[in-house]
Amino acid sequence: MAVDHGLSVSGLTVRYGGNVAVSDVDVDAPVGRITGLIGPNGAGKTTTFNACSGLLRPTAGTITFAGRDVTGWPPARRAQLGMGRTFQRMELFDSLSVRENIALGREAGYAASRPLAHLRARRVELRQSAEAVASALAGCAIEHLADRPVADLSTGQRRLVELARAIASRSSLLLLDEPSSGLDHAETRHFGDILLRLVGERGVGILIVEHDMELVMRICDHVYVLDFGHLIFSGPTAEVAASEVVRQAYLGGALEGEGAA
Repeated sequence: MAVDHGLSVSGLTVRYGGNVAVSDVDVDAPVGRITGLIGPNGAGKTTTFNACSGLLRPTAGTITFAGRDVTGWPPARRAQLGMGRTFQRMELFDSLSVRENIALGREAGYAASRPLAHLRARRVELRQSAEAVASALAGCAIEHLADRPVADLSTGQRRLVELARAIASRSSLLLLDEPSSGLDHAETRHFGDILLRLVGERGVGILIVEHDMELVMRICDHVYVLDFGHLIFSGPTAEVAASEVVRQAYLGGALEGEGAA
């Protein structure tokens, strides 16, 4: 069933030659909620993300976003409809300032709809871009970093810049691929607080791939668990710890404080 104004993945299957990376997976990520997608390395999480964002065409299945079938759409069209994406490996421009990196998130939408927009922006677009950047800086509490080169920032600060760039695009749904990677405990908790505030204040939806189970348990409302490309669990976050199949496949002692695999 399609999720109004959110993402709905039905029967997703992705094959690489004779290998099945993802098999018949269903995932719903509505707006106004943080949805987790977890599983061991090689489970098919990033492949699922790539199919959702249009970086690869699924072998089978349907991807619906904002009430429209976007299965065959390229990434730029999905972004125009309101889908944002971050990557496990951060894609920032070190030679640009924080403000300039974030502005690219807003300006990319203009360029996607009008190829010459990045050469000659309209006055109203310049104003909207400046407003979006200011709002994103405030939302991620990094106004004090606005004019610093990204190359000078810590990993935690860079993660916030990447998130702010996605926010500036005015996306209604964000796909975050292991955003806590490289962060320490305090930075991860701060990052989680920002995500919770973003959903609470702006009503966006978030689908997050994450290995930090403490973060997942604290911020996610619903969790999907993949293992070898198959969906082995779907349910409220509170039920993940009680699932024996999830414990055997992935969690082990993580929820008893031994650390996620």
